Amino acid sequence: MLKVLDAILLSTDYLKKKGIEEPRLNAELMLADILGFKRLNLYLNYDRPLTEKETNLYRDYLARRSKFEPVQYILGYTEFWTYKFYVNQSVLIPRPETEILVEEIINDCKDNSETLNILDIGTGSGIIAICLAKNINCIVTAIDISEDALEVAKNNADLNDVGSKIKFKQIDILNSKVDNFEKFDIIVSNPPYVSSNDFNKLQKEIIEFEPRIAVTDYNDGFIFYKKISQLGVDLLIPGGKIYFEIGKDMELNIESILMDNGYKNIKKIKDYANIYRVVTGEI
Repeated sequence: MLKVLDAILLSTDYLKKKGIEEPRLNAELMLADILGFKRLNLYLNYDRPLTEKETNLYRDYLARRSKFEPVQYILGYTEFWTYKFYVNQSVLIPRPETEILVEEIINDCKDNSETLNILDIGTGSGIIAICLAKNINCIVTAIDISEDALEVAKNNADLNDVGSKIKFKQIDILNSKVDNFEKFDIIVSNPPYVSSNDFNKLQKEIIEFEPRIAVTDYNDGFIFYKKISQLGVDLLIPGGKIYFEIGKDMELNIESILMDNGYKNIKKIKDYANIYRVVTGEI
């Protein structure tokens, strides 16, 4: 009968041979989920035998991961900013880089006593809207082109007890009129910014499983930044701020886009790898 430690060692070797990055971490995450353990507890129970049902489910997980399906989709959830979020192939998997964006907004707004009106464009799984709703005094309007993504985001808002603070709307920001929108204190977006030329250079997990519409703008990578910056001129209150997550080496172009639209006090923020990940501006 297969025991916990043996299962980890065998599956780590299997995933490594299949070309999966961080094979041991993946093996541990999947096994811990099946057993209902935290990862640390795997080693406190290293001699525990797996039942036939657990073994079969683990084999299924390993088969899926060996075909490069992201472990987050296999488990059906992930963690971001210490909170749990449901994910599936309708939404982009949350990245650590987005924590820099969330952290910047929270730090800028944490001492604000008034209720802020925030627009989250391209909400996906809802991580930005939900983290802001949980940490600052605000009401968030979260929009996305995908009905399926909005369903995931709504479930995540309920899971994290902020459903009453977020309004979800299905909108194609590139082609819809926003004349009936209210004014906002903040606009935030982590838009699709991978260019069509760079898309096929990404990892298999992204190309084959994550929603392409959330990854690339099918153009040069700047389509959404230009559109949202233009919209912000009309949708932000005087003194309102815009916050963008950006890709590597995009900061000068985004800064130029904001300047061309009349934004001031533009600031660029680096991540922990010394790469610019966030650009902000004030109208």
